[in-house]
Amino acid sequence: MGSDEDDVEKRWHNPQMFRSAVGYVVAVVAVAGVALAFYAFDRSTLSATLVPTIMFFGGVGAFIRTYQVWKAEDTWPIWQGAGWFLLALSLICLAVPGSALLA
Repeated sequence: MGSDEDDVEKRWHNPQMFRSAVGYVVAVVAVAGVALAFYAFDRSTLSATLVPTIMFFGGVGAFIRTYQVWKAEDTWPIWQGAGWFLLALSLICLAVPGSALLA
């Protein structure tokens, strides 16, 4: 096993891949923010459930992109980090439909 095949190597540096992953995360968060704005005006449970749903499917999309980048033997941990970040945000955003159900 050569050093180029070592998954334990910590020098994952690809600025273009990082910019694309950050752009993806910002886009998903922006769409979820629009859904949150709809909930703020509408106060319906459906619009409240859209916020964590968008974050969850954004995280799944980032993991799909992780697999594609891994198959292309490129810098995949950047996309994996984006996926975990969006999944963590989806768990935090579960408070939105929770507050809609309690109101």
